[in-house]
Amino acid sequence: MIIIGISQRKIMIFTEVVTDLQNQLKKDLAQIRFLLKKNPATGYARIVEIGKEVGRKYNIKLIVNFPKEGRIEEFEMYGKRDLSLIVDYDRKRFPIDREIIKQKAKEMLVDVQTEDAYMYENKEGVRVYTKNWKIDILPHSVHIWTEFDQKVTAFCDWLMENAYEMKSGEQSNKLE
Repeated sequence: MIIIGISQRKIMIFTEVVTDLQNQLKKDLAQIRFLLKKNPATGYARIVEIGKEVGRKYNIKLIVNFPKEGRIEEFEMYGKRDLSLIVDYDRKRFPIDREIIKQKAKEMLVDVQTEDAYMYENKEGVRVYTKNWKIDILPHSVHIWTEFDQKVTAFCDWLMENAYEMKSGEQSNKLE
């Protein structure tokens, strides 16, 4: 008897979510561009709606942000930077120690600073940053204020699995 092993590539949840978002935004890009030209608020509303639709598939709230003027016209970067993922509004604590998150950030992202953040009313958070960007990590959400290069994507995949206990293909009803 011959047994053939099939190697299954592990797809991480952050990678899966942003790839899905990028594909949906690309698919609707002509409409988005038209709406932005006609009425910027309507165009932005469509981008927000696409983020919500994609997020719903993963039971998260997904927000596409444009924190700096002019970024909304950088169509090729849609879904590749400046995202917020709200996982569970009710969570106030991480399932792992904050120090582990900080240590993993330094290990995976290398030249970064880390600090405790948003530490009030029995809440906790971590900020990972350089002089050019930051990632705000809260028990209920993560806000990524940078472009998703390989290191940032790998770190966010690690975060989703370890700090938010989410894996590819898992479903939850925490936002409903």
